[in-house]
This record gives sequence, structure tokens and C-alpha cells, in this order.
Amino acid sequence: MNQNELEQQFVNLMDNHKQMVYKVCLMYANDDEGISDLFQEVALNLWKSFPHFRGDCKPSTWVYRVSVNTCISHLRHERTQPQMVTLTMSMADLFPDEQEREQLRELYQLINRLGELERALILLWLDDRSYEEMAEMLDISVSNVGVRINRIKAKLKQMSNN
Repeated sequence: MNQNELEQQFVNLMDNHKQMVYKVCLMYANDDEGISDLFQEVALNLWKSFPHFRGDCKPSTWVYRVSVNTCISHLRHERTQPQMVTLTMSMADLFPDEQEREQLRELYQLINRLGELERALILLWLDDRSYEEMAEMLDISVSNVGVRINRIKAKLKQMSNN
């Protein structure tokens, strides 16, 4: 495969999964600048590892894993990597309705108070992923997914009432 074909496949992958990447970044950053920085870092890591993607899992599973691992690594090391390409996206791009954006901000503020695995699970649940997909992406059992999702929803409800 030549470089142009590789680049086009990567652009298509990013187009198909940019909302998921953005939502993952939203879970791990507190402001638009942080989200944008994480989005760029995830895109860079996806690009670096794209030629090595073997297709052992769905592309969405692979993109999700790289996104979460990049965000967690970024938080742990608190360092930025040199940027090769400037990519930007805002919540307004995904959700034009102001009231919906405000509700989502409030929800994500609550979600940001959860642990790493809880955040990953609730994000997948919000993206309407099946329990089987969640279990595969996070390397936990399907029954564990169900139990944890119920606990997380109860925890979020309690947090929103406080």
C-alpha cells in the first residue's frame, strides 16, 4: 500500500470515529483547550500506530483503546507531545443546540468525577455499545459490565442529587 492510500484510509478512519475520540477526550479534560490537546494527541498516536493495525478487532474497538490509553497516559505523565498536525473540534460542532450542550457539560462534569474504568464504561454505554463490545474493549466479563454499569448509573444519579 502506498503512502497516499494509507493517508486516505486514516482520514476515513478519523472521519468515522472522530465523535468517539472527542467524547473520550471530553471525559479526561476539563476545558476546550485540554480537549483539543488530547484530541490532537490521540490523532497523532492513531496515525503512528495505524500502519501496524492488524484488524484483529473492529476498528472502533482499536480507536477506542488507543484513545483511552492516550488520555490516561497523558494524565499520568502530564506532558504534551510535539504536534505535527493541528486538529480542532468543539462541542458546538457536535451539538448545535445550546441547551443540549449545557446538559452534556453537566453530565460530563459528573462523569469526570468517576474513576478511570467507570468513565470508560459509561462513555461506551452512552455510545450505545453492547455489553459484549464493552467487555471486549475493556477486557472484563460481560456480567461485570452489567453490574458496573448499574452501579455507575446509581452513583451518577446520587451525585446529581447532591
